[in-house]
Amino acid sequence: MDTMRERFISVTSRQLDEDPRLAVVLAEITMDGFLPAQRRHPDRVVNVGIREQLLIGVGGGLALTGLRPVVHTFASFLVERPFEQVKLDFGHQGTGGVLVSAGGSYDWPAGGFTHMAPGDVALLDTLDGWTVHVPGHPDEAEALLRHAYAAGDDKVYVRLSQQSNAAPRAVDGLRFTTVREGRAGVVVAVGPMLDNVLAATEGADLTVLYAPTVRPFDDAAVRRAVARSAPAVVLVEPYLAGTSAAAAGSALAHVPHRVRGLGVGRAELRRYGTMEEHLAAHGLDPAGLRERINAFLAPDAAH
Repeated sequence: MDTMRERFISVTSRQLDEDPRLAVVLAEITMDGFLPAQRRHPDRVVNVGIREQLLIGVGGGLALTGLRPVVHTFASFLVERPFEQVKLDFGHQGTGGVLVSAGGSYDWPAGGFTHMAPGDVALLDTLDGWTVHVPGHPDEAEALLRHAYAAGDDKVYVRLSQQSNAAPRAVDGLRFTTVREGRAGVVVAVGPMLDNVLAATEGADLTVLYAPTVRPFDDAAVRRAVARSAPAVVLVEPYLAGTSAAAAGSALAHVPHRVRGLGVGRAELRRYGTMEEHLAAHGLDPAGLRERINAFLAPDAAH
């Protein structure tokens, strides 16, 4: 199976052939994969070099000309380093585009903390109007990328990962889907966290919602799930723990409830290790999730 990043290259290269409005802006990262597309469309595949602020600025400038820019590099260099440009060149200027990241929270531990961005979605939450897709499988990545490319002039962030669920789910870029139903509580699994959540909750009387798109947050799906179960919600996200806690709390403001956010911790893990070791260290492997979900839901399950 190809990776999400490889699928990004193939689907975007095809879209460049089909949609004359699409343009790709790179900062060296993944440039090799786009060389054939650049030869076909030298005016719409731009490599700015290792200049991440310029990367975002060029994307915003292309949007002002009427193009639909697809801007790509590692998450830490796409959202964190040039955040002022994201805020101004897209938000303040009122332009749209598609930011497509790789790397994420712990995908490449050998790159060190400079190549990790567990706070990317939380940072974008400080800005208005961003749609955020977190696919859990390469097939979902393709569907959500196509959705983003066709989304008029909207501002969209697509967070790709090395981690993948074993099988894809149907996604439409709009809503959460119900994978299991139960009455002891609700667990929302974001993107590549789904398989670990399903393993951790096997045999438990819990509703599991799958969230490949987290912004806008699907308030209605969470309300429906809580109406059929205990009013306790666990959010399992592959980035900073608690990123969506406020969104879940707002969705449930009309009923007494409890929310627990599980995700990447704030403490830096200073040993490189592997992606699997980082998952376990953050308690995002099945064993860690099972322990923490059970501990949080135990008071409700006891009733």
